[in-house]
Amino acid sequence: MQPPDPSTVRIDGPWTHRDVSANGIRLHIAEAGRGPTVLLLHGFAEFWWAWRHQLLSLAEAGFHAVAADLRGYGDSDKTPRGYDGWTLAGDIAGLVRALGERRAHLVGHAWGGLLAWTAAALHPRLVESVSVLGGAHPLAIRSAVARRSAQACAFGHLFRFQIPMAPERRLVANGAAAVEDLMRSWSGPEWARTEDFAEAAKAFRQAMQVPGVAHSALEYYRWAFRAQFRGEGRRFKAAVDGRVSAPVLQLHGDADTCVLPDTARASAPWQGPGSRFELLAGVGHYPHLEDPERTTKALLAFLGR
Repeated sequence: MQPPDPSTVRIDGPWTHRDVSANGIRLHIAEAGRGPTVLLLHGFAEFWWAWRHQLLSLAEAGFHAVAADLRGYGDSDKTPRGYDGWTLAGDIAGLVRALGERRAHLVGHAWGGLLAWTAAALHPRLVESVSVLGGAHPLAIRSAVARRSAQACAFGHLFRFQIPMAPERRLVANGAAAVEDLMRSWSGPEWARTEDFAEAAKAFRQAMQVPGVAHSALEYYRWAFRAQFRGEGRRFKAAVDGRVSAPVLQLHGDADTCVLPDTARASAPWQGPGSRFELLAGVGHYPHLEDPERTTKALLAFLGR
């Protein structure tokens, strides 16, 4: 069976698709609305479409909402390297500049949230605020995993992903069924039984089968793990180990089995002034998908403060 073409992620809707050159690569974005820019950054095994609910709600509320395919995902460039924290944060900073903005609000889910927080630490002049959904500060995660806590057990996939080649094959086998399995194990029990879950799982499974995506997605995890044993890991820790100047909103599901609520709460030392933490009852790892109404309401209240 022929793998899907990257252009298949350009799903039609009340938004506009275009390519933007940033940090030396081409990034695909979908955008809607006018006003202050809100840059939406997806998590592992997703693509821009994960933000379809917020893209429209933010645009209707008077924002320029931009959902990007991160490096290696969707219809963005699948580069052979560049999956380290510095380069990925540079992609975000480059995208803000390429959009013609001096500053932007960053909203990220899981990996996207981690990168938004990293960009706020490394490129503070470009970041107006940070919103992290189902995620945590990179050093909060690092500390929790190093302690061999419950978070280390929840991150079993991190260790499995370190093996070369085999994880790529497992990720795309049987129509990328592993993507749906992970989604189901990380989601709240209510959403996992809905048609909306089935629709999202189908879209993410197809996007994972785009050539190069599985390898690129796993490279994020491989750098994050292997850097801990290298000098670059110590340099990265020093670079992000400080309270950011931007306010941070953390939206976290109390049923999240991937990034545990205790790990998310442990991110407090790196939050800027005016930050908030909100726990969503009955929600798992995907607040933006599982409860888009509550998520959007919280985002708008924070962005419009």
